[in-house]
Amino acid sequence: MLAVDMTGDAVKAKNGSMVAYDGQMAFKKMSGGGEGLRGMVTRRLTGEQMTVMEVRGQGTCWFADRASEISLVSLQGDKLYVESSNLLATDAGLRTGTSFTGLRGASQGNGLFTTTVEGHGLAAITSDGPAVVLRVSPQFPLTVDPGAYVAHQGDVRQSFQSGVTFRTLMGEGGGEAFQIRFEGDGLVYVQPSERNTIAGDV
Repeated sequence: MLAVDMTGDAVKAKNGSMVAYDGQMAFKKMSGGGEGLRGMVTRRLTGEQMTVMEVRGQGTCWFADRASEISLVSLQGDKLYVESSNLLATDAGLRTGTSFTGLRGASQGNGLFTTTVEGHGLAAITSDGPAVVLRVSPQFPLTVDPGAYVAHQGDVRQSFQSGVTFRTLMGEGGGEAFQIRFEGDGLVYVQPSERNTIAGDV
């Protein structure tokens, strides 16, 4: 559960994620993740579903999403790439948008686009079990199962790897037909469980 103390300021959070509050709070549904009509149209075209509410007030508000673990990510002008289903809340000043993911998103069953968060402030992301933060460096690239991927940040390039062979198609493979390879310098957030993905069915 995430407790946010507010003194007249606001946060943006996943619609319906408020579980309790004290003090005075006002809730307002935002279309398209908070970017107005353009953002709403972009999200509809990309298939990146994200319904957001703005919470403003005085007091403490608690947020949660299906008992998921919550991690706080500090942004200092950089950009966070995160699956929309894993984004719980952000400081109101952070900007959200969409980014093309190509085959990675398709392999996860999440569509071809993912959510971006950028600016200065905190973002709260959820995971199925405690998220692990793994470092990517030029000397040590990282390979991740699509079902365990949650988010990444930094100067990181990602590519889609397929390990599909005749043995895989005959049911004799190791069950890891597709992976995401990260190269560069940054951080990748992974969860200790695998969501059901299209890649997992191959």
